[in-house]
Amino acid sequence: MEILRVEDLTKVYGKGANEVHALDHVSFSVKKGEFTAIIGSSGSGKSTLLHLIGGVDRPTSGKVYVDGTDVYAQNEDALAVFRRRQVGLIYQFYNLIPVLNVRENITLPVLMDGRDVNEERLEELLSVLKLKRRERHLPNQLSGGQQQRVSIGRALMNAPAIVLADEPTGNLDSKNSQEIMQLLRYSNEKYNQTMLVITHDENIALQADRILSLEDGRIVKDEVIRR
Repeated sequence: MEILRVEDLTKVYGKGANEVHALDHVSFSVKKGEFTAIIGSSGSGKSTLLHLIGGVDRPTSGKVYVDGTDVYAQNEDALAVFRRRQVGLIYQFYNLIPVLNVRENITLPVLMDGRDVNEERLEELLSVLKLKRRERHLPNQLSGGQQQRVSIGRALMNAPAIVLADEPTGNLDSKNSQEIMQLLRYSNEKYNQTMLVITHDENIALQADRILSLEDGRIVKDEVIRR
């Protein structure tokens, strides 16, 4: 079952002589439960692509469909709801709220949506992420690896259609990087969670099921690693 379809996606910055094509007619699809890595050098368009899929930015042209929803056919209010419910975002620098503890940071998307917290899912996530003894800690009381675990928990709390991770191991040492990738893989397998992970690290990318290679805003290679 197809969960993501990107059609002829283009993003242009600037005009005239200053025009830059960050994405240049990109098309691909992703099946539900697929673990896909997106690789490319700095400036290849990786982060731009992720932001457009997640509804964070709008394309110059083209379409993005997530779980059958035409993302950019929605008005701003509907788009905000879409981002909260259908997309889980994981960033390199965690983006945690410093005055909220672990439990509050993880449940923030649910509370912002005006819904009740699924306590069973929360407890399961805290256990899987090894944060049970840290749930009342503030971000500045956690290590980098622990903060990234909180970020993963926040992304998974709403059981989104798709999780988008932008260099999730880029700020971590090799041991923590491997643990984070193992957690993403575990979430992918246990919850059949669809994952798109941006990375510049080929060793990280090789842990995915499929690798998309971007160069100058275009997909230059689409390789299935495992089925």
